[in-house]
Amino acid sequence: MAHSKPKTPGTAQHFLECGSEDCERNCEFYCNSCHHQMCKPCRDQHLKIPENKNHEVVLYQQRRRQLPVKKCKIHPTKEIDIFCKECNIPLCSKCSTMQEHHGHIFTDLETIYTEKFTHCQTELSKIHNYFIPTSQDLQREVQEDATEVKQIMDSIRTSMKAEAESLKNMVDTVLSENMEELHQIEKSLLQKLKSQEKTFDDYIAYLSDLVKEFQSYLSSTELTNFTTKLPDNLKIKSIPETTKPVTPEFSPAQYNKADVAKLFGNIIQTDRKAELRRVKSMEIPPIATSTKSTSEQTKQDKHVKSDKKQTLSLSASVTKVREFNEPGVDTVYHVSLDQSGRLWISDWDGNLVKTDLQGNEIQKIETSGGSQGYHTVTQDRDLIFTDRDKKVIKRITQDNNITEFINTGDWKPLSIHSSQINGDLLVGMEKDREGKVIRYNKTGKELQNIQRNNKGRELYRYPQYITENINGDICTSDYFNGVVVVNKSGQHRFSYTGQKSRFWPFGICTDVLGHIMVCDSNSESVHLLDQDGQFLSLLLTQQQGVRRPRSVCVDDENNLYVGQRDTKTLTVYKYLK
Repeated sequence: MAHSKPKTPGTAQHFLECGSEDCERNCEFYCNSCHHQMCKPCRDQHLKIPENKNHEVVLYQQRRRQLPVKKCKIHPTKEIDIFCKECNIPLCSKCSTMQEHHGHIFTDLETIYTEKFTHCQTELSKIHNYFIPTSQDLQREVQEDATEVKQIMDSIRTSMKAEAESLKNMVDTVLSENMEELHQIEKSLLQKLKSQEKTFDDYIAYLSDLVKEFQSYLSSTELTNFTTKLPDNLKIKSIPETTKPVTPEFSPAQYNKADVAKLFGNIIQTDRKAELRRVKSMEIPPIATSTKSTSEQTKQDKHVKSDKKQTLSLSASVTKVREFNEPGVDTVYHVSLDQSGRLWISDWDGNLVKTDLQGNEIQKIETSGGSQGYHTVTQDRDLIFTDRDKKVIKRITQDNNITEFINTGDWKPLSIHSSQINGDLLVGMEKDREGKVIRYNKTGKELQNIQRNNKGRELYRYPQYITENINGDICTSDYFNGVVVVNKSGQHRFSYTGQKSRFWPFGICTDVLGHIMVCDSNSESVHLLDQDGQFLSLLLTQQQGVRRPRSVCVDDENNLYVGQRDTKTLTVYKYLK
């Protein structure tokens, strides 16, 4: 069997091909003995060759890494391929026969290299998929705490100012009352003094009259005035008795700063211990390290993987389960699954219809419409949809109460998805031929703004469909930029722009295995990618009756729903086994 140079994927745009000459089938297996990647037919042919009988053929994910070619410095014609456990150094086969290694234990260097290589991959996977995102989440939590601290401190400052103002008002009130009381005392005292002043005016007038009378006697030449008219016992009235005013005194209150602080209130630093931030547990799928044969690995997988999700795999063919029409729409541009076994279906003209799985209309809403994935159903079974014209996002609760709970400003909200992981809302937006993705929490608070990659380049132009993968990746279908995938921290992971022909992406969804499915209107097919962006196959094509696919989604039973542009029909397929 002739071998050509292995065709490994250069980017996430290409699928892994069989390494055999003139074979373009997908690679599934790997020969650890001759380091050759192959499809199932080529594997079978490879093992039929007598000299390959004992070759170790495993699944491609379980392959051993081929040693880098390195010549021995002592024996330049030999390659280093074994490891001396005693000396802890790599050697060539000829070195192992030398006297200094006599009686030492040797092992296959390729096995050690594979283990170390896999360990590095595992650790890198942990760093990229757990440690960095988790640290960024905690960093964002710290930033949110800082914002909350500032808000709390501002609130305390406002309360203290209000308390101080209240105390000032109370002091002003007491001062005003005391001033009024003092004024009344002053007024009363002055009235008494004025009365005393009049008493003395009257007495002085009396004395003046008496003086005149006595003077008249003194100036008279008539003796009879002295003898007959001047009384012997004439007495002058006593000076009127008056009292001096008794003025009040002011007795200042005896207080200090502590007394004022008691009235004002104190800042209390609680003795509550600071809680440790919760670090979520690491749940990263391990990189396969087994070097067992295919049959041995299959037996082990059956023993370990018992739940339904773990035993699912792609079927050899796609089977149509059923299809039904929805009269309330003209086309099927987007489908949202309700947890109650109901569907929300929309068309270009703004008709948004709730239907059962037989196509019976339950409810109909008029919206601003469009060819985007502009509606989604939350974990609480509320319907969320965007209004491009008003640039708002609306919510319809189970009791049909409609509210506008997010305003997107100058940006047109095109697509929306409610996370099944944490309930966050992911919204694709567009403005002036620029795009972005915003993450909101359930209440509409903005949590994340994703617009550029780490080189400052725009990621999006028109993110018209959006969804989330099982690992938290945000997957968007951008009409101009293809499929754009970022991790949950907003870091660009990969982009997919189709195969050979022009790629016109529309509806996009993911499944329990992390597959990404996206509609391609140009090739009239549904592309299937793995979680890392590797093209796996054209899942549905024109040969299966697909014409201009626009929407895809997967339900809890792993059924694939496909809607098309020029029909009211929704078709359901089985593609996993």
